Amino acid sequence: MADPSRYTYESPLKGYENAPPLPDEKAADGKSYVNPQTGVLSKAYERFPDPLDNGRRGAFDIHVYYFQKNQKQKQFAYELWQRIRLEFPELRIYRFWEEPIGPHPIAMFEVNLFTPAQFGAFIPWLVINRGPLSALVHPNCVDPDTGEHEEEYRDHTQRATWLGNPIALDLNLFQGREEESAQRKKAAQEKKAAEEKQA
Repeated sequence: MADPSRYTYESPLKGYENAPPLPDEKAADGKSYVNPQTGVLSKAYERFPDPLDNGRRGAFDIHVYYFQKNQKQKQFAYELWQRIRLEFPELRIYRFWEEPIGPHPIAMFEVNLFTPAQFGAFIPWLVINRGPLSALVHPNCVDPDTGEHEEEYRDHTQRATWLGNPIALDLNLFQGREEESAQRKKAAQEKKAAEEKQA
């Protein structure tokens, strides 16, 4: 996993700096708090927050892993893949890989989620139905300036969540891409600064 101190984080209260103090009143259960109601649901119910990709790639990838030489796991994984295709035909579901591919050290299949509703339906379903398999849930974040996926390493590590036991990924692929992306971004910023200076 990535070192969280390597990244910077905005305050979770950004945009709520002037909100009134929260009440200390407890709800009827005696444990949870009463929250001030606004009558308006968070926009996150309808659209993933930035920098998640609300476009063509989808905001989340789910990789479901199995040990390809374990016939029971392979059979279960294949049946799960089929069930997902039958029950969630609106999701983008990729090939059932029978060998490692890319950064994935064991066989897997991938599902993409495009909306908060899909995430809210599919992830709880997968928690219950994944059986002995592990699943990586990782975001696809885009750079607000370029629209490119420039933080794949971070998306697969610091921002990732696991269902079941984590599987060590081969992250070298992403580290090289992240370095190239940082160089492109720096060059674009320098070019923009030079153009503004000339104007």
